Amino acid sequence: MAIEITDGNFETVVMKSDKPVLVDFWAEWCGPCRMVGPIVDELAKDYEGKVVVGKVDVDNNPNVSMQFGVRNIPTLLIFKDGQIVDKQVGAVPKNILAKKLDAQLG
Repeated sequence: MAIEITDGNFETVVMKSDKPVLVDFWAEWCGPCRMVGPIVDELAKDYEGKVVVGKVDVDNNPNVSMQFGVRNIPTLLIFKDGQIVDKQVGAVPKNILAKKLDAQLG
């Protein structure tokens, strides 16, 4: 299960992580987000111990969303060493996201 990331814990969970981090920016009312949500949860299980996987509810955490210029959701950002290394906007199949994560584990 993906962890909940907020404006309050973003710095600790994402920026200071020693592992790659997949962050799903989503909202309850967003249809495509509801399609991606279960995929993100599956990835959290598949990559447990290797990648941190979390979700940011953009309605409740506007600061982080603005900080990274998230204008469309779902937006999935992959961070490594506190830097954005990959980005996916819109719903995509699980294998696309898995490939992006695998590239960061190389």
